[in-house]
Amino acid sequence: QVQLVESGGGLVQPGGSLRLSCAASINIFSLYYMAWYRQAPGKQRELVAAMRSGGTTNYADSVKGRFTMSRDGATNTLLLQMNSLKPEDTAVYSCSVEVAQSDGEGDTEYYEYWGQGTQVTVSA
Repeated sequence: QVQLVESGGGLVQPGGSLRLSCAASINIFSLYYMAWYRQAPGKQRELVAAMRSGGTTNYADSVKGRFTMSRDGATNTLLLQMNSLKPEDTAVYSCSVEVAQSDGEGDTEYYEYWGQGTQVTVSA
């Protein structure tokens, strides 16, 4: 079982910055897929940023140029640096990872894990 614990959320003024962390109980370089999602009240969960095992990243159009996803192998932590924050960025942010494992018969099985989320509030 992979445990994920998010931290770094809080209240920030528009234009400010926050760095979210997702501590994983696994070597993050062994992960097939890593992502940050967010969900605001009454809204669908939205993919914010994703990273493949090789480090390739993708971002939602709404956060491109403002958010940066990275990983710290020394601490097995996924990071989301959020700059130029806007009120519409307010949401619960969660990290998600996917582990690929062989079933021993030539097939690959994927297991997805989620953190509990951390609240980000952008308000003056």
